[in-house]
Amino acid sequence: MNNLKSKKIVFGISLLGSLATIQHVQADNITLTFHSGLAQSRPEAAQIDRFAQLVKEKSEGELEVEVYHAGALGLKEADMLRILQQGMVDMALLYGDYYTRDAPALASVYAQGAITESSQHNEILSVIRELYDEGFANWDIQIVGGVVAPIFDVGLHCKEPVHTLEELQDKKVRVWSRHLVDTFDLLGISAQVIPQNDMYMALQTGVVDCAYYLSTVAPTVSLQEVTEYEAYLHPWAASPWLFGISEKALSGLNDNQRQALEEAGQEIWEATSESAVDPEREAQARQEREALGITMLPAFSDEDLDTFVTAAWSAWQTMAEESGEEGERYYNTVTQALSDNQ
Repeated sequence: MNNLKSKKIVFGISLLGSLATIQHVQADNITLTFHSGLAQSRPEAAQIDRFAQLVKEKSEGELEVEVYHAGALGLKEADMLRILQQGMVDMALLYGDYYTRDAPALASVYAQGAITESSQHNEILSVIRELYDEGFANWDIQIVGGVVAPIFDVGLHCKEPVHTLEELQDKKVRVWSRHLVDTFDLLGISAQVIPQNDMYMALQTGVVDCAYYLSTVAPTVSLQEVTEYEAYLHPWAASPWLFGISEKALSGLNDNQRQALEEAGQEIWEATSESAVDPEREAQARQEREALGITMLPAFSDEDLDTFVTAAWSAWQTMAEESGEEGERYYNTVTQALSDNQ
């Protein structure tokens, strides 16, 4: 059954490639296939759909983008760089942390603990974008805009009152990346990567005592049912979701179509950049969590935050060095930009 499914996926990809070739030859009206691994219920998905609508409008119908949400094309995120490079699909929603096998340096562009104030994100966003543009270009992929994710609060969500690093020493913490495991390890705190879909059960059964999580959206995964306390630590260093198009697909577009694609992508990028930092949104979200029964503890102290950031930057540097010269250069470029803006 698995072999049959694999054959169907391969056939589907081949068919898409053949159709794309025919469409490029016709050159009048082109439809680009766009892979997204995000569920259609995610807010980013609405931005992708808006992008597709803008492309059609700006090209006066010459160019359309057909979006396949939730991985409907059967493609794996880890393979996306190779898939785009070979032109098996035209476009994809790209996220730098996904490609540690083929392009480990991309995961070193941005890391948790990078920013301590939400406003810092917008100040270095152009630097981050430039590095991603360069990194994906190595795979014959051009970035044409993208979605700048909202900068959410990150906090510790625990079963017992915890709002200091000392109180975390005897707790087991859920995190979402290897970098964070290494960061907490440097602090003498036990942490493990647990997928979001398994986090609720891990807290419920005592596999972990706390979850390091995006507090703003914690109710969407019902954390209030398995944790009672929350303490703010730092703002989320959110890597942007990027609209990537293969050079093969791009070469088949005329000037009008290319301009429409780039203008639409940039419009989404600018609109989402403007709304990324929103203190009022964060304050309202905190009130909503309190209404659900969460007890808001005092935030981690400035001293604890400095200690966490020092560990995070150390783990980030090690991760970058292990990925090679390119990753180290990315780390140095971003951290220098952050230091210049402090």
